[in-house]
Amino acid sequence: MCGSAGTLHGRVTHDEPMSTITNTTLPAEVGDGDLQAVQDLKASCARIKTELAKVIVGQEAVVEEVLMAILTRSHALLVGVPGLAKTLLVSTLAQTLRLTFKRIQFTPDLMPSDITGTEVIYQDPATGQREFRFLRGPIFANMILADEINRTPPKTQAAMLESMQERKVSVGGADYPLPDPFFVLATQNPIEQEGTYPLPEAQLDRFLFMIHVDYPSGAEEREIMKMATSAGVGTPDPVLGGEEILGLQQVVRRMPVAEHVYAYAEKLVRVTRPRSAEALEFCRQWLTWGAGPRAGLGLILAAKARAMLAGRFYVGCEDVAAVALPVFRHRIILNFSAQSESVTADDITRKILESVPRDEKLE
Repeated sequence: MCGSAGTLHGRVTHDEPMSTITNTTLPAEVGDGDLQAVQDLKASCARIKTELAKVIVGQEAVVEEVLMAILTRSHALLVGVPGLAKTLLVSTLAQTLRLTFKRIQFTPDLMPSDITGTEVIYQDPATGQREFRFLRGPIFANMILADEINRTPPKTQAAMLESMQERKVSVGGADYPLPDPFFVLATQNPIEQEGTYPLPEAQLDRFLFMIHVDYPSGAEEREIMKMATSAGVGTPDPVLGGEEILGLQQVVRRMPVAEHVYAYAEKLVRVTRPRSAEALEFCRQWLTWGAGPRAGLGLILAAKARAMLAGRFYVGCEDVAAVALPVFRHRIILNFSAQSESVTADDITRKILESVPRDEKLE
């Protein structure tokens, strides 16, 4: 099985302490620095959570999923009803990272140039000579909060998503690279659809995760009341900088993955496709379209990041299963039958996880 008792390339057991994992048991491209980076990241993650707790109550799962998106050099979409501190969480997280941060409030009259920037005529006061100069828009920052991204028309959404994918802005025939690291955390309100422009499925697929932000528990809600109505709200201190994040993103890419874990992720993706011979029966019954190849990439990358956040340098099937909900949530398309039965994408994903064995025989 590839749960807690599996092996990494047949040599490192999942129960083996990190302190005993050396270069003799890992691929040659993995060095002691990578192993130390994993341990340092675990400590930094704990510090980030401590700093966030000065302002944010609960939402541990949301914070971890956002950190996974950052570590995989990806973007995330946070979906939840108003008042759940989506915007506050992202802006507070920005304070724990030594990065440039910009918030873009999406509105129906927002133009693409309001995001990317525009060319203006500049006149040299000494010579009187005129020339076009590019004024950079707010997207030229390491961390972008795209607030209520479904409030703006498709043309502006497309400009934003193109920049996310290409990591550059093209204006007047010239390309302007965006800073590195660069990631977008977008928010969306799922209940108020009047006057909105929902993102098409092809554009949603650009986000690694669709993160569900839920109501707090009773104890958390009481703590929120106490914190928000007092005068003693703290200010988070920065924990990680840009160079550290870039280094960690490279470590994620170098993390080895056993073949049976790849096979498990592949199986999860392929059983969602209703027209495929491999599709599960309930997927044929409830889905119009299944997850594409980008879902498999997301499962593996996010599983690597999850393992790193836990202080491990190996990936198990349990890591893949743990990230399946936010990876599949916006990538499997429900048909009328599912909607009429009030079946959600999360319901289907959970049934898939129950149906697909976490077994090395999948290899």
